[in-house]
Amino acid sequence: MSKDKIIYRLLTLMLFLTGTSIAGSNHGTTLKVCYDQWAPMTIFPSQGSPARGVVIDMLEQIYTSKGYKLEYYEVPLARGLAMVADGLCDMLPEYLYSKNSENDFEYATEETFAYTSAFVVRRDDPWHYNGVQSIKGKRIATGPGWDYSSMSSDYQNYIDDPKNSDLVEVLAGDGDVVKRIFRMIKENRVDLYADSDLVLQHVLNQLKLNEDLKIVRPGLEKKLLERPIFSKKMPAEKRQELIKIWNGGRLSMKGKKETILLKKYNITLEE
Repeated sequence: MSKDKIIYRLLTLMLFLTGTSIAGSNHGTTLKVCYDQWAPMTIFPSQGSPARGVVIDMLEQIYTSKGYKLEYYEVPLARGLAMVADGLCDMLPEYLYSKNSENDFEYATEETFAYTSAFVVRRDDPWHYNGVQSIKGKRIATGPGWDYSSMSSDYQNYIDDPKNSDLVEVLAGDGDVVKRIFRMIKENRVDLYADSDLVLQHVLNQLKLNEDLKIVRPGLEKKLLERPIFSKKMPAEKRQELIKIWNGGRLSMKGKKETILLKKYNITLEE
């Protein structure tokens, strides 16, 4: 073999190995994140406001400190869940914890947050929540893929029951679903909606609907537990590493670091 051919093959091999190394490095350090609009915890940035919310800021701090670059996909929750299931996203940073969830993803151990829930209704409505019997006959709003079973299995079973489908409005779409629900309640198209207390407060103030709507407490029986979920389409070793980073990072952010992030969005979580 001529000297020129040997040099050519060596150069080709070096280029191949370099390309493989770069590809492997990019795959290993880019974290694809799907998330939905759930202000102030997760926010779709706009030209006028680049903020992404408390949870995304937290996620950014945890993973960039370990050398990861985050790539965001701003999508409705149902689409985000499908993208995680299909491996198009590595993770979704906050999803209602349920033992009955499908097996397309794995939960992290550490919660993002545990939220106290409440309801929003029209201001002239005297209704209060007193167990699942108190919602019978009420028109309830929710979104596709939204799961309340960690807060109340009775509530989730009620809205899942086909017999109640005429009274359950499931809103889909690319816009801010929660804001649309508030407007529907104001317009008397639905009667009530359950969510995190602080999310309800945030949206009520944003829309300036305090004269038309009110927040009703107590909410559902248990706190709203949310955890990140990770795709089972990725190699198990990579998934476990990402979960390990989240678990350790979330624990390290409790206390002062968490408080600083919450204050950035004018939030104080009640225990």
